[in-house]
Amino acid sequence: MTQISTNPDWWKEAIIYQVYPRSYLDTNGDGVGDLAGITEKLDYIASLGVDIVWLSPFFKSPMKDFGYDIADYCDVDPLFGTLADFDRLIAKAHSLGLKIMIDQVMSHTADTHPWFVESRKSRDNPKSSWYVWADPLPDGCPPNNWLSVFGGSAWQWDTRRKQYYMHNFLTSQPQLNFHNPEVQQAHLDAQRFWLARGVDGVRMDACVFHFHDRQLRSNPPALVRDTSTVTDVNPYGMQAHIYDKTQPENVAFLQRVRAQLNEFGAVSIGEVSSDDALAQMAEYTEGGDKLHMAYSFNLLTPEFTAAHIRKQVEEFKERVKDGWASWSVGNHDAIRVMTRWGGAAGQCATPSLGKLVLAMQLSLKGTPCLYQGDELALTEADVPFELLQDPYGITFWPEFKGRDGCRTPMPWTGEAPNAGFTRGTPWLPVAAPHLAANVEAQDKDPDSMLNFQRRFIAWRKTMPQLTRGDIDFFDAPEPVLALRRDVEGMDSVLAAFNLSSEPVSFDWPASGQATALDAQGLPGEAAGGRVSLPPYGAWFGSIPADTK
Repeated sequence: MTQISTNPDWWKEAIIYQVYPRSYLDTNGDGVGDLAGITEKLDYIASLGVDIVWLSPFFKSPMKDFGYDIADYCDVDPLFGTLADFDRLIAKAHSLGLKIMIDQVMSHTADTHPWFVESRKSRDNPKSSWYVWADPLPDGCPPNNWLSVFGGSAWQWDTRRKQYYMHNFLTSQPQLNFHNPEVQQAHLDAQRFWLARGVDGVRMDACVFHFHDRQLRSNPPALVRDTSTVTDVNPYGMQAHIYDKTQPENVAFLQRVRAQLNEFGAVSIGEVSSDDALAQMAEYTEGGDKLHMAYSFNLLTPEFTAAHIRKQVEEFKERVKDGWASWSVGNHDAIRVMTRWGGAAGQCATPSLGKLVLAMQLSLKGTPCLYQGDELALTEADVPFELLQDPYGITFWPEFKGRDGCRTPMPWTGEAPNAGFTRGTPWLPVAAPHLAANVEAQDKDPDSMLNFQRRFIAWRKTMPQLTRGDIDFFDAPEPVLALRRDVEGMDSVLAAFNLSSEPVSFDWPASGQATALDAQGLPGEAAGGRVSLPPYGAWFGSIPADTK
């Protein structure tokens, strides 16, 4: 059974594991994963040593954006099961010591949501101001230059009201008007519904998008193009997004969300995608009255250097004194880390890389967020155009293939059809390279990525320095990331990571003789102050607390 500290800040010591329900396990043969499949695999999830299970949306939806377009915030889509199935999932998770976090998509709904169906009927109905509507300019153009993340204008003409409505993503995902207090209350009511059913936390999707500039001012050009959240073929990155999101009114709303979560002892994590994501992470987590923690896309980019990783952690530490970060290197929106950080075309995507990335991520100060399949060191799947499902990828193909490559089904076994994911036709194909990396095979191999992750997480739980200690970095030659974690009154933990496919040796810049720690078989050595790291190797050591 997974156990975590009784510390009220237990979530700072926890590890989050993201499940993408469509691709976890299908129990009814329709080719799509379901809640019953997740429940069946909760023992497996608990065996990883994680503490919180984040479930991507399973709510009623037309599925144009695969659940991130919600038509009913308080019901389960039949594709995934029923409310009774969810209750069974919660009960089993809690019996295993696991906490369940649901994905709250508040900034927009599906265009089939009853709120929008009513809102678009007229300009004077009870929900007419629940969404962002605007008159056209005299020449018929949209009211400003705001762009959609998924391509084109952020405004869609509606013939019923003879107005434009705003959408930050698909045209079928109209933007809610958070300046309307009724909208805020409706979301708080929906959140209470799930908290009362036993939900332990919420992940707030696109939480910087809740509010818009009331004056609808156009965004200026970006001085530095943002490529952390969008590709260079997407014009969205050409704007400085100072009016269409990250508005100051969002702080007060997040405080209301936090007050309700506190009633239930639940936690929150926010997805932050903005031009200055570290600043928003700091603003939204500091003070203990907004989000518990936040993550950005800053480690979900192709850049894999010691300097880049160090900069993200140090800048967050510098900007916020009492907030908390969650460092994520993989999720359902990013190319799988094994391919993204595995060199040209992922040619260095070996289990050694997977082990190195995990050890590094779990050594940073913050709550790690892991993505399903990364415990198997899965690479990005190559989904042909004719099988693409993601509208984002279809729009920007062929230069950008979308997010399907990181969303393909989990491979459970090498024996059954579709790697044991479904007895039907899977909604996305099971990637051929994933078959050999299946859970059953790795479970039997003591040196596998899967068993390394289990051992390393278990070891980390015995090291308070790594779960709640302060962090400082040492100057070390690229590609080495060298750091120190400290808890008052305890020996300091040192760690060095070789982020390259070539061996590296360097003189450890810290004073004092370090004693090696057995970090579950990571192949690094130190002698006489010199550290030798093989390709994608890591080394851990300790020095007395008073040694600087």
